[in-house]
Amino acid sequence: MTGPVKEALQQARDMAELFELAVEESDQQTLEQIEMDLEPLAEKCEQIELTGLLSGEYDSNSCFFSIHAGAGGTESCDWASMLLRMYGRYFERNKYKFEEYEITPGEEAGIRSVTLRVSGPFAYGKLSCERGVHRLVRISPFDSNARRHTSFAAVDCIPEFEDDIDVEIDEEDLRIDFYRASGAGGQHVNKTSSAVRLTHLPTGIVVQCQNQRSQHKNRASAMKVLKARLYIHEQKKRDAELAKLYGNKGEIAWGNQIRSYVMQPYQMVKDHRTDHQVGNVDGVMDGDIEKFIESYLRHKAKDRSNKQ
Repeated sequence: MTGPVKEALQQARDMAELFELAVEESDQQTLEQIEMDLEPLAEKCEQIELTGLLSGEYDSNSCFFSIHAGAGGTESCDWASMLLRMYGRYFERNKYKFEEYEITPGEEAGIRSVTLRVSGPFAYGKLSCERGVHRLVRISPFDSNARRHTSFAAVDCIPEFEDDIDVEIDEEDLRIDFYRASGAGGQHVNKTSSAVRLTHLPTGIVVQCQNQRSQHKNRASAMKVLKARLYIHEQKKRDAELAKLYGNKGEIAWGNQIRSYVMQPYQMVKDHRTDHQVGNVDGVMDGDIEKFIESYLRHKAKDRSNKQ
């Protein structure tokens, strides 16, 4: 039995004994205090339960987290940047550290894609719950006729492995491109071609990294991400269970969304896998997504239990 579990059990026993004494003595003040203490104890038990659900082989690992704009042009690029802000706020709330590996700005607004490295307690276990297509419905700020638009963006997440991961890459199978890194609006332009793009020819997997000024460091970082992607790719072919680890985002468009964010004509965020929904869209966009992650973790655990 772990320390947190023992501590919660002891608190529950102490509270039960105190409750019995308070009832016998009609001590209303103590009863009110017990009622106040029940909520933090319940929250502690809930966190213990969630930690138990994060028991997958890679759940405690750091991860590579990416967002890709889908169908919808400028609208979807803007939506991808909104998701990046949302997750950034979530990382800050949870004291996760994150660094940008690669970002591709949209042609007119927002971002076409971004890849981050995220580290913190159960980073992969939690963020893998967000993998899939996210759909936005709103009045477009880019439409002069103020019409409602639907935009899509896909979130992906793979675990970070140790450097000794058993993946061999033949240099002849790689195409390596170097280019100048730049941020949205032309900021942070490097004068040298330090950004690196690796294409694994047999699989078509493409990885980019541009966060370092050193070409060598960017290549090393990109290689680490490529190895992680290839590891998952190979495991998918060999093991049906690990296929579920990576999942399949499908086409970034209609019919594949895991979650809808509706801003007009009403306000609602709904997860289509669990049916968990909230009306506070602004809160969600400010990073309040923990309940969605928790509900999906419980959904997965229940699904596994039903299959056993």
